[in-house]
Amino acid sequence: MAQKVREMADLSDVDLKILALLQEDASLTAAEIAEQVNLSVSPCWRRITRLEKEGYIEKRAALLSAERLGLGVVIFASISLSANDEQSLEQFEAQIQKFPEVVECYTVTGTMDYFAKIVTRDIQGYEAFLRQQLLQVPLIRELHSNVAVTKIKFTTSLPLDTQVA
Repeated sequence: MAQKVREMADLSDVDLKILALLQEDASLTAAEIAEQVNLSVSPCWRRITRLEKEGYIEKRAALLSAERLGLGVVIFASISLSANDEQSLEQFEAQIQKFPEVVECYTVTGTMDYFAKIVTRDIQGYEAFLRQQLLQVPLIRELHSNVAVTKIKFTTSLPLDTQVA
């Protein structure tokens, strides 16, 4: 945690503004960003390059519309494993990486071991995925599914604590 706090302290207000702009629209050019943060293009481009090299910018990607692509069902699954030794955890994590329907997966504290976000076309698609793929993973002891009903908030933007002009 101390490392993260120190790293954030190394970022200037301009760096934070650049990051805020890019996480809202990764297609912005260096010239467009430079104009919004009051820099010339070359120093702005160098800052963006440095932020990428230092790992503040992991990658740039297009956010697709799940609904337009017919992937409107979101399920949150709590998963408990039958064994919690290092080899079992690594085996499960390697297996879960192979399922494109699982768009996020986290280890969690509490009574369950993992929490996964799964996206499918419909509830029948989830049932098929569950029966034919996910529950075929031999380490799963228990799984509880929660189907999302209404999306209240969705963002990929991190709270950078900065205002963009």
